[in-house]
Amino acid sequence: MNLQEMLDQAATGTVHVQEGWGQGRATYGGLVAGLAHAGLRGQFVDAPPLRHLMVSFVAPLAPGDAQIEVTPLRQGKNATQAQAHLVQDGQVVAAVLAAFGRERESAISVPHETVPMPQLPEPESIEPFPHIPGATPDFFQHVELRLADGAVPYTGADTSHMHGWMRFREAPPVFDERHFVTLGDAWPPAVIQMLSQFAPGSSLTWSLEITEDVAAEPDTHWAYAVRTDRAEGGYAHTDARIWHPDGRLVAISRQTVAIFG
Repeated sequence: MNLQEMLDQAATGTVHVQEGWGQGRATYGGLVAGLAHAGLRGQFVDAPPLRHLMVSFVAPLAPGDAQIEVTPLRQGKNATQAQAHLVQDGQVVAAVLAAFGRERESAISVPHETVPMPQLPEPESIEPFPHIPGATPDFFQHVELRLADGAVPYTGADTSHMHGWMRFREAPPVFDERHFVTLGDAWPPAVIQMLSQFAPGSSLTWSLEITEDVAAEPDTHWAYAVRTDRAEGGYAHTDARIWHPDGRLVAISRQTVAIFG
């Protein structure tokens, strides 16, 4: 079962999570969020564009059957808010809050150029992170990450930022919100490049704010930049931006990451 089939299935409220999307003992967090979002979209087909998604990764999601339980919180004229629980074997493994909102007239306008896209080499000039079975996360076989600045994980670097490009290795038939949410969490925690040997790290929470329409050509390379604001006591706090290749800022991503090393 490929990504599109899982997303389509999740819209019905039940999904079979395919093997090959793991990171450590858990399913890749972006897929967890993407499935929950697909479940929400299945219940709110006519909802306006997604504005904000807040994900709490409660427990590991394993390959196999899972359910998406959706609870409407409020449906207004311009905004819809809802909650989704991803449930497996009777346990909540992820809790998601989503806010959808229509555009409205406003005298306020701060252009996307306020946060400019970093100057990056052409994507094809950078070798993507490899997928090495048993050494890199399983889901790397599905996503293509090209690092332009920063360091590879577990290399003892003195940097804690990453700039680069991302897309799916196999382009989906279409690219919409569901795919963007699934792709948006693909980069490893930026801080783990500072470790000199392997130690697990996992997202505790993820906040994704979408600032513009993310529908695009399925093979689009998206520019990504993340910095670590603070890391102490086994937790790191990161702040990221995602741009369309034409320079439009389309999303703001924030994470709290647990580091076991």
